[in-house]
Amino acid sequence: MDLRASPPIRDPRNPLYPPATELPDTQVPPTDAIGNFIIGPTHPAAPETKERTGIAKGRIETFTMSSADSVIYKPGIARAENGFNASVAAAATAPDDSSNLLVTTSRPATWTRPVSVYVPAGYVRGTVAPFMIVGDGEYRGGGLLVPTLDALIAERKIPPIVVIFVGSGGQDAQGSQRGREFDTVSGTYAQWIESEVLPAVERNVPVRLTRDPDGRVAMGGSSAGVAAFTMAWFRPDLYRRVLAFSPTFVNQQWPHDPVLPGGAWQYHSPWMGPALPVLAAKGFAAPTAASVGAGAPLIPNSPRKPIRIWFEVGDQDLFYPVPMADGMHDWVLASENMAAALAAKGYQYQFVLARNAKHVDLPTMAQTLPSALIWVWSGYPARSK
Repeated sequence: MDLRASPPIRDPRNPLYPPATELPDTQVPPTDAIGNFIIGPTHPAAPETKERTGIAKGRIETFTMSSADSVIYKPGIARAENGFNASVAAAATAPDDSSNLLVTTSRPATWTRPVSVYVPAGYVRGTVAPFMIVGDGEYRGGGLLVPTLDALIAERKIPPIVVIFVGSGGQDAQGSQRGREFDTVSGTYAQWIESEVLPAVERNVPVRLTRDPDGRVAMGGSSAGVAAFTMAWFRPDLYRRVLAFSPTFVNQQWPHDPVLPGGAWQYHSPWMGPALPVLAAKGFAAPTAASVGAGAPLIPNSPRKPIRIWFEVGDQDLFYPVPMADGMHDWVLASENMAAALAAKGYQYQFVLARNAKHVDLPTMAQTLPSALIWVWSGYPARSK
C-alpha cells in the first residue's frame, strides 16, 4: 500500500503478490481460464444482470426458519449493541495478543431468518436439480442474481439450477450469530445446511435437490464468502464449487480457538500471533506433532481437495487503507495469499483483483457475476444422484 498517494494505492505488481494478468479496462477474465487477473478501474454492468423481456423467468418462494426448530444453532447468540458493531469496536483484546478479541456483550438469543428459493423456469416437479446455496440470502446479490440466473439459464450458459438464499442469523462479526455461523472454521455450518436447511427447502418448495457434490455451489460475499469456502473445505463430499466476493479470509473467528487461532487467515498463511504449543490442527490429513503447529496454514499442509473456486477482492476492500493491528485483517493481502496457496497446490481457481473497488463492490459484481457463474459451473452437467 502506497500511503503517500491520495487516495492510497495498492500495487498489484507487488512482489509479495502472485503474478497476475492485467486485462484492458472493462474486460473480465475468460470463462475457461485459470489463475490471477486484474480488472478495472471501470466496471460496466454485464447485460445479463439487467431485467430482460422475452425470456422465461424463474419464480421465488419464501419461508421462515426459527431457532426454536434448530438443533445445531439453538439457542442463537446476539450482542447487546448501542450502534453497528459498537461492542466489537470497543472490545479489549487478550494480554499480549491483539488477535484474541474479548467480546463480553454476547448472550444467548433467538433468531428467525428468511429462506428464499429460486426455482428455474421449466423445472419439472420431482426432477433432481443442481443447486446453489447463497449466504446472506436476504441480500440476494444486491438484486443482480435473479435476472442473471434467468438470462444465463435461458441462454444455456449454466444449467437450470435451484438457488437457495439463506438469511443470516443476525448482526455481524465477533459475538454475533452471523459471525458464529460464517467465520467459524469448521464443518458446522455445512452440516446445518445439510441437516436443517435442505430438508426444510424440500418440505416447503416442490423441488428435489441433488446429492451430487459436483452439482452444488456455495456462494457468498464477505463472511458469507469465506463460509462458502469453509463448506467445501470441510465437506467436499457435499460441496465442490465455490463463488465468493470479498471473502473474509482473515482472523475473524470467535471465540478464539487455540487449534486454529488465526481463524480463516490460516487457510493460506501462518498465524501472526505469539507462539503456541504444537497442536493437531483441524482440516489436516494425518497431522503430526513434528510437522503441524497450531499456527500452521491449512491449504499448504493438506492434500489438494476437489474444490473449484472463483473469488474477487477490491483494491479498496475492508480496512482500507490501514489494516487492523493483529496482522491478519487485510482483505486484499488475504486473498492474494489465498491465490498463491491455491496455485502452489494445483487448485482449479480464478482470482480477480478489481481496481477502484470496495468491499463486495456492487459495480464489480455487476461486471463479473455472469462470467463468474459460467466459470464456476464449468464442466457440469455431471451425473445426477
